[in-house]
Amino acid sequence: MRFRHALTYDAPPTEVFAMLSDPAFREKVATAQGVVSADVRLTPTGSGFDLDMDQVQNTAGLPSIAKKVVGDTTEITLTERWPDASGGSLEIVAPGKPTSASGTIALAEQGAGTVETVELEIRVKVPLIGGKLERLMADSVKSGMDVEQTVAAAWLAGER
Repeated sequence: MRFRHALTYDAPPTEVFAMLSDPAFREKVATAQGVVSADVRLTPTGSGFDLDMDQVQNTAGLPSIAKKVVGDTTEITLTERWPDASGGSLEIVAPGKPTSASGTIALAEQGAGTVETVELEIRVKVPLIGGKLERLMADSVKSGMDVEQTVAAAWLAGER
């Protein structure tokens, strides 16, 4: 399933990139998303960065059909590779589960602000119900990104 979501920020791309490359921001987002635990490892690389984040997420609220696949909590590994401030790659994997998402992240100037565009290919390899589970995963990814945008707006306004 193809997924595309755009987030807008009232700050120039350089400020948005600096925020995204700050481990404290990533930890604040994880807390706001209600994850059970998050291990954030962010490494500067030339003019970009590598982010590796392991999370344990609560699956409360998911339909029973999804909980049968993922359980009461699920581990997620999120990997971002930013060669520079214009964008990079994103991969979301649930180790041992038949789910994955991979694609790109791009930052672009939009007027006086920035638009961050995330495009993913979401896959759930479960016979008969894979498509439904892909839609649930897309909804979950979108919800997480919307929380990130809310935290980002406050961060960029100076609330750290």
